[in-house]
Amino acid sequence: MNTKDNTKLTRAWISYDWANSVHSLVIASAIFPVYYSAMTTNADDEPIKFLGLLPESAFNFSLAIAFFFVIIFSPVLSSIADLIGNKIKFLRFFCYLGSISCAGMFFFTSSDLTWLALLLNITGSIGFWGSLVFYNSYLPEIVSEEKMDKVSAQGYMFGYIGSVLLLTVCLAMIQFAPEDKQALFTRISFLLTGIWWFGFGQIALNKLPNHKFDKIIPKDIIKSSFNNLKHTFRDLNQYKNIRVFLSGFFFYSLAMQTIFLMAALFGSSEIGMESSELIMTILLIQIEAVIGAWLFSYLSGKIGNKKTLLIGIFIWIITCLIGYLINKNDPNVKTQFYIMAAMVGLVMGGLQALSRSTYAKLLPPTEDTTTYFSFYDVFEKFALFLGLIIYGVLIEYSGGMKASALAMGVSFAISFVILLFYKMEKK
Repeated sequence: MNTKDNTKLTRAWISYDWANSVHSLVIASAIFPVYYSAMTTNADDEPIKFLGLLPESAFNFSLAIAFFFVIIFSPVLSSIADLIGNKIKFLRFFCYLGSISCAGMFFFTSSDLTWLALLLNITGSIGFWGSLVFYNSYLPEIVSEEKMDKVSAQGYMFGYIGSVLLLTVCLAMIQFAPEDKQALFTRISFLLTGIWWFGFGQIALNKLPNHKFDKIIPKDIIKSSFNNLKHTFRDLNQYKNIRVFLSGFFFYSLAMQTIFLMAALFGSSEIGMESSELIMTILLIQIEAVIGAWLFSYLSGKIGNKKTLLIGIFIWIITCLIGYLINKNDPNVKTQFYIMAAMVGLVMGGLQALSRSTYAKLLPPTEDTTTYFSFYDVFEKFALFLGLIIYGVLIEYSGGMKASALAMGVSFAISFVILLFYKMEKK
């Protein structure tokens, strides 16, 4: 059976973006960070340190730990999946790990349980990012090259729409609840996020193929997986444009993903935004991201992937400069922050979708798509790991987040220069 451009398979693949993107919005950026910040602040509005760390730094480092685990284990697991042809089982495992972790956040009821919140943040992030290695690897397997930009963008668009839908429901519950019940309904939001991810994830888990390619399972599977990784890495080195693209991707991913994860905390600490304003900002980012995913897919069809990527990165550089120069005492500071958030959403949605499809287009014909995408994932996660460490260290040493915003702008500038030398050919 030819699985390329099969409508049912494509829709099933897109459905997993719809399922797991609620973690990215509700847990990673909107409700959980705000709730975590409130739970780790005492009655005098002072932060409650965890193991000697400021709450923001502890949150940052918990994400860095999650990315470290993904960096270490995903290449080996993806290689095993390619060797024995069971990547759907790995996708299922990480889906369940992430969704159950989200639901478990319901039990974060006091600052005494900060350890539980951070632990579940780690396992939830491992589930989310770990599943994406196997999920993304299906793109070149089920979609032809000429449709990759469009389908990748559709995945992100449905992910943004689904996550906004659930966030709206959660916000309605919280806002209309009696004041003494708002914390409870906030925790119910975490439970609903886990159920949403677990439930809608079944569509992809039950419909995506589990090709074995008639391979014989090696006796020493671990040794064979490392050999497979070594061969794949050697093959990647033969493709100059893949190396150049991944280098540029590393630097703009470092900045882009770190900014998205820390946007709510930036608005709270640097701008003085209220919780409701922060959540509305995140909603604005998501809505703009839907537009951005479609717009960048359209632009790539008109002017090519490279020029579209460079436009997006240039807008990011401007956004970081605005973040660094923004003045908390300016009477229009909140308006400026909303404008900055709209810019973030537009280019974030576009670059995320276009990065995935660009890398898929550059890959050579192969059955080992999961192993190849694990390298993409390692570059992305190591960039995130490093970005969060840089962000956290600069917060500790500067006492604020503006220096971190400037550092992210420098990272975007480096990626811009690198991608000037990138060509969209498989050679």
